[in-house]
Amino acid sequence: MTHDPVEKTPVTLLGLGAMGAALARTWLSAGHPLTVWNRTPARAAALAAEGANAVGSAAEAVAANTLVVVCLLDDASVDEALGAADLAGKDLVNLITSTPAQARARAGWARARGARYLDGGIMAVPPMIGVPESGGYVLHSGSRELFDQHRATLGVPAGTTWVGEDAGFAALHDVALLSAMYGMFAGVAHAFALIRREDIDPTSFAPLLADWLAAMAPSVHRTAEQLRSGDRTSGVVSGLAMQVAGTPTFLSTAEQQGVSPELLSPYFELMRRRLAGGGGGEDLTGVIDLLLD
Repeated sequence: MTHDPVEKTPVTLLGLGAMGAALARTWLSAGHPLTVWNRTPARAAALAAEGANAVGSAAEAVAANTLVVVCLLDDASVDEALGAADLAGKDLVNLITSTPAQARARAGWARARGARYLDGGIMAVPPMIGVPESGGYVLHSGSRELFDQHRATLGVPAGTTWVGEDAGFAALHDVALLSAMYGMFAGVAHAFALIRREDIDPTSFAPLLADWLAAMAPSVHRTAEQLRSGDRTSGVVSGLAMQVAGTPTFLSTAEQQGVSPELLSPYFELMRRRLAGGGGGEDLTGVIDLLLD
């Protein structure tokens, strides 16, 4: 038998849904003493069979360890679970999906009860947890001291990415990244709809679509640089005037294919508004300014 000379940080985990259970199993596999609680005791019992310490209340789970990780349904669930818990001296890491305002309010709530606070946004689905090559990671914001102290432990289930002392930044980054994802999904849906009634195998079309999206992805760096510098025209290859001139082709093709333009029309309208405001020499970055009006 070999002895691991490195003492592993004990962890308390509240919430054992699909994501919570995946987190629990990675900490257990890595040798971290784990105390768990779940509203449905059967889920905690399943983890107990794998070596976790399952307890009967959230307050008892919090009392067991300094590092407390929350993976519950929503912000209201945190109040319900932790209402009777003593958080003094605890390091609270909140991994629920929330808004930036909720995260900031929760940080103040935790500090008022004597705890250090770290908010988190999980950029992964459960099968990606504990699989380093999957690319999943967790965004963290709030107490940098807490993050630095527990970074190794927090990084066991997935990579960790620090985004700032403002407790709301993890939630904001999370929603911003997922918003871009849904925008991509909208474009993908429109693309497949266009070919749906034709003799085109969608599985043959898919590699072309995936490669095209991957080729376009680096344009986010140019957009970011334009936003930082304020220069919307340097290095522009496809000007807004040219792109707006091409939009009728997209709308006509959709009409001919019997496809609703509802996923494209709002963006095209923003492009036309920016052009009308004198942005013909820009590319698409100026559309962002219209969203802030």
